[in-house]
Amino acid sequence: MRIIITGASSGLGEALALHYATKENQLVLIARREDRLSDVAQRCRDKGAEVETIVADVNDFVRMKEIGERLSLQPIDRIILNAGVSVGHFGEVTPFEDFHRLFQTNFLSVHALLEPIIPKLIHQQSGEVVFISSLASLFSMPTSIAYSSSKRALNAYAEGLHYQLKPHGVTVMTILPGFIDSEMTQKNCFKMPFFMSTEKGIKRITNAIERKKIRYAFPFRFSLMIRILTLLPQSLRDKIVNFTNYKKGS
Repeated sequence: MRIIITGASSGLGEALALHYATKENQLVLIARREDRLSDVAQRCRDKGAEVETIVADVNDFVRMKEIGERLSLQPIDRIILNAGVSVGHFGEVTPFEDFHRLFQTNFLSVHALLEPIIPKLIHQQSGEVVFISSLASLFSMPTSIAYSSSKRALNAYAEGLHYQLKPHGVTVMTILPGFIDSEMTQKNCFKMPFFMSTEKGIKRITNAIERKKIRYAFPFRFSLMIRILTLLPQSLRDKIVNFTNYKKGS
């Protein structure tokens, strides 16, 4: 199986690469940090996988399109769009530069890479596209407006792509994890509910991919709490959010 993974030099991308590193798989790992990417690639090769590395910043949209065109010269079985950033939790207005960077990395870069790949998937009448989103996309807290907005935009994109590609035999999946131990969450200085280890998180993600879950949000209790919160009257939601935000800042 030929599997493409973006953001593969650390965090969930690194763990996903190592999970899929078997003799049966050919991995294409994309990331901007060459030294970290080389280390991950070597560990994957040590496990028997054939590995190609591409050093690139996903914010370079021209290069992303060029990479997409090159990747489309061969069959694509699965592409996992994992690259993403967070700018932390702001108590006031998020600086425009940070807001812009989040949307570039978490959302716009995705289509830059996929634009030339989508016709390839349609032509081959097979393949899987996996988006790594976040439970934060389901409800925007006042301290993470930029991140939540970028991930919610990603959800909308993935939903439309699912309907576009399903008639052509292509499966589009959106994975919405909660807090998983990674380079991104290690920056958080507040208590993260239902926090889980990288190993456990990757197991949940890869199981969902193997089961071809079109939309998978986890942990279940956390996602259920968010769904219930969205159904409450606005006045009650306001009180809960204000209390939660106060506890986060204390």
